[in-house]
Amino acid sequence: MASAVSKRVTIDVNDTTQVSGLLEHPAGSKLCLVLAHGAGAGMEHPFMAALTHDLAAHDIATLRYQFPYLERGEKRTDPPPLCHATVRAAVAAAAQLVAKVPLIAGGKSFGGRMTSQAQAIAPLPGVHGLAFFGFPLHPPDKPAIDRAAHLSKIKIPMLFLQGTRDNLADLALLRPLVAEFKNLATLKVLEAADHSFHVLVRSGRTDAEVKAELIEAFLAWSATI
Repeated sequence: MASAVSKRVTIDVNDTTQVSGLLEHPAGSKLCLVLAHGAGAGMEHPFMAALTHDLAAHDIATLRYQFPYLERGEKRTDPPPLCHATVRAAVAAAAQLVAKVPLIAGGKSFGGRMTSQAQAIAPLPGVHGLAFFGFPLHPPDKPAIDRAAHLSKIKIPMLFLQGTRDNLADLALLRPLVAEFKNLATLKVLEAADHSFHVLVRSGRTDAEVKAELIEAFLAWSATI
């Protein structure tokens, strides 16, 4: 891996709101992933940190960032408009911090959905694709597709990385949904993984194997957009 710049940054969301970010910028980065966290864990969650490390090994920069509610130390998520504004601010910051490389935006669970909603409302400048690390299609064990209605407004490539044991994304619903988008959407199914990409010992797989498969799928997809 080439030498990398790692630093904390401050992102201005609006005149009264700032959030923290973590930039990982390998020398010679070929693209940058603007990465939002899940609802219950911030940008320093082990999954986020490991993903950043693994992508840096492949010369991919990342900008992780907080949503305002976690920046305030609260548990209740912000209203969608503020989340969308935060996504936009993070994308704008990434464009300045890692100049002249394509941007991919997305996130873990809630963060990915807020990113897709923002893109559906108005395209995120400089963003060439969206990557969802466990898209939360519906509440736990309550299969539905209402949360996916906005995806039809997105006109850039999307990658869905989903485990077969993900109780927030029934594959019987997600597969036909992704198929409707034809060449714009790619679904990578990770056998035996749950919403956090963990596997049970009896599955015969390991978390490390799932993580490696996830990274490989992201690299292959991002190389095509």
